[in-house]
Amino acid sequence: MGNKIKVLVLDDSMVFREVLSRGLSVDPDIFVVAKAENPFDAIHKIEAFQPDVITCDIQMPKMDGIEFVKQLMPQHPVPVIVVSALSEAVLDALNAGAVDFVTKPDIQSPQSVEAFIFELIQKVKEVSKAKIVDHKTVKVDKTINAADTSSKKIIAIGASTGGTEAIFRVLKQLPQNMPGIVIVQHIPPQFSTMFANRLNSQTHFEVIEGKKGEYIEPGKVIVAPGDRHLSVVRVGDRFKVDVFHGDRVNGHCPSVDVLFESVAKECGNAAIGVILTGMGYDGAKGLLSMRRKGARTIGQDESSCVVYGMPKAAFEVGAVERQYPLDQISRGICNMLR
Repeated sequence: MGNKIKVLVLDDSMVFREVLSRGLSVDPDIFVVAKAENPFDAIHKIEAFQPDVITCDIQMPKMDGIEFVKQLMPQHPVPVIVVSALSEAVLDALNAGAVDFVTKPDIQSPQSVEAFIFELIQKVKEVSKAKIVDHKTVKVDKTINAADTSSKKIIAIGASTGGTEAIFRVLKQLPQNMPGIVIVQHIPPQFSTMFANRLNSQTHFEVIEGKKGEYIEPGKVIVAPGDRHLSVVRVGDRFKVDVFHGDRVNGHCPSVDVLFESVAKECGNAAIGVILTGMGYDGAKGLLSMRRKGARTIGQDESSCVVYGMPKAAFEVGAVERQYPLDQISRGICNMLR
């Protein structure tokens, strides 16, 4: 077994447990150590087999996946990938402490299953190195305030694995009178809509999914759709977004680099760039371009990242002016606006 990644598969469907364990076992670096049909069964097996990663369904008898993740994390901080149908519940599971998710395929379609297994294998490898970050409730710091809320400035944020929660925490702490904010989070289509709606209802910003031609305005947050790039365009002394289909950049569409490069070109020193938790190096080059054009830049520090990949790559190329733990990023942004 050597250094194989040990995976526990948790799903109440016997057929789907088999699909998952056979699919994952094809990869020479992964070993499925156990299968469980419900969370109680899983807890015993976690203690016995000490898996590195758990894949977990949401709808299960006896206890759902969200409750399972909530109860699991304090005792056994193991990275959990949610494998579930498309629903709002996935965001609840991420909020409870799961680190990533993959949408269940159509079991009747071999192509759909094959693409799903390929994606799941990549994610298992990524999150096996992930850190379980304690999801304490966000304490809103009332002393943070932004002096400059002009529409002449914009804030651009990029994130991947662990990012949905990190973005929520940053927005939750920012005062309402902020310059316009644009966000690229690596997220599948459909989920980006749910994510934007959730941020809209849980923060004091107007949060929308980006549409071509939408103006970036103070108090407004624009999230890239899950299958299109988002860039910024200057119109006189204002900014708006362009949203378009395109090839993957650094393996991603939307890509953080596409956003950051456009901000460097169109906004120059009238911008702040923020790179948060995530796997890989998307955003490092773009953030460096922003910094070279006079923008202020912030990277999330290693201790608070679920995966210190993107912020590390940006830091190593000299793109990051300041590094902060997640709960200090909002204050850092506001200090830079003064």
